[in-house]
Amino acid sequence: MNKIYKLLLVMLLPLMIGCKQMEVPQRPNFVFIMVDDLGKEWIESYGATEIETPNINKLAETGITFDNAYSMPQCTPSRVALITGQYPFANGWINHYDVPRWGHGVNFDADKNPSFAKAVQNDGYATCIAGKWQINDFRIEPKAMENAGFQEYCMWTGYESGNKPSENRYWDPYIFTKNGSKTYEGEFGPDIFSDFIIDFMSKNKDKPLCVYYPMVLTHAPFVHTPHEPEAKTKYQKHQAMVRYTDFIIGKIVKSLEVNGLLDNTYLIFTTDNGTSNGIIGKRDEVYVRGGKSFLTENGINAPFLVLTPDKMHFTTDALIDFTDIYPTLLDLANVVNKAETSGYSFADVLKGERVIGKRDWILAMGGLSAKIGEDDRMENWFRFRDRVLRDRRYKVYTDTLKRIVRVFDLQSDPYETHNLIGEGASAQVLEKFEGILNGLPDRDAKPVYTKKVDSLYNVPIEKLNCCGGPKGARKMNMLPLATEEAFLKLSSKE
Repeated sequence: MNKIYKLLLVMLLPLMIGCKQMEVPQRPNFVFIMVDDLGKEWIESYGATEIETPNINKLAETGITFDNAYSMPQCTPSRVALITGQYPFANGWINHYDVPRWGHGVNFDADKNPSFAKAVQNDGYATCIAGKWQINDFRIEPKAMENAGFQEYCMWTGYESGNKPSENRYWDPYIFTKNGSKTYEGEFGPDIFSDFIIDFMSKNKDKPLCVYYPMVLTHAPFVHTPHEPEAKTKYQKHQAMVRYTDFIIGKIVKSLEVNGLLDNTYLIFTTDNGTSNGIIGKRDEVYVRGGKSFLTENGINAPFLVLTPDKMHFTTDALIDFTDIYPTLLDLANVVNKAETSGYSFADVLKGERVIGKRDWILAMGGLSAKIGEDDRMENWFRFRDRVLRDRRYKVYTDTLKRIVRVFDLQSDPYETHNLIGEGASAQVLEKFEGILNGLPDRDAKPVYTKKVDSLYNVPIEKLNCCGGPKGARKMNMLPLATEEAFLKLSSKE
């Protein structure tokens, strides 16, 4: 009897193990794509009329469209908020600071500022990044990307002071990998970055993947692309760059299909802030000037599309901002969030379990250059930086004294033309936002980092500190709509 029992156990054991394995759900992949400097007025599915973006349109047609997703208004605060899940007032990276260009030992300290990549990597994900980083100097920190949680990387170095070839991110790009930095003569940077990501996904398709693709497109300088070498004017080159961005999106989606990954991948598409101020687009018959670095909706209300494994398809006005990405990715990956994050997971929206989401308000703030203080460290210009908060209907602007100075009803006034302060702003609305403001710290944090060895080419402090603070501050921090005349002048120039 004992022998029969053992024989049955040996026969059933593989089946029992197989069942046990089948019970473990397959972990989803993440491909997070962030375009540099592009507003909704250049995304066709959001009503743009001066461009065709068929591959991005397809994401909208087969995925989830978010109408109320806030980035920060400029590069550095957006990127650090995304990576850390913390608002700029919490992580200290409120101003823009171009680390390899300006120096002074400033750096994104991955040990003191945990990233979402490190969190998922520690839980078994294969991680990869390609494109633009700009918050570490790779000459001083060659392991910066690995310290931040990326096993593989292919990065434009950012402009490294004293190294002119490094200014190139497009043609003849200067790129940093595990083999060091070099110029790729005759090549187009966005092709190198996207091919690197595709190669990574192909080689690691049997593992859970987390890919972060902060594009160099469509940031200035405006250039012709491989598809449109005849583009001559700034406007023509910008259009060509947007179309090439769309082409790359198509390449990545196709690679996911070919490698059998599409049905287990969350592909997220967004932008770090609005379009460059010198570019005018047209959206729903309205002429929109690029709002980069401003707090108006054209600067911070980012396109945000998500293709889910089960192809959930709807449009939502759920409120989300860049601090929510960190907890959402970890939630979807079933990874415990051990970091102190400001955001909220919207995984339940992506799964179709709710449409509205958990948030009742979102926030955007930051931008313009930082300063170097008397202790030779990066610091902010103000104790309390001006910012905006909004709910699904109202948006308020605060000044640097933590006072509400403007209120707009975005439902009836989406382009923020009529300030309701003193003209109909209800006491109930003001009371709500003042309550939120009272819950925020009175003093913004400073960036937390261990100072690195200085670059040989530090920008002189007096030059770096000349144009920010009270002199460079914007009393309004708003950028109005463009006129048809300005649009025609820009778009018809030969």
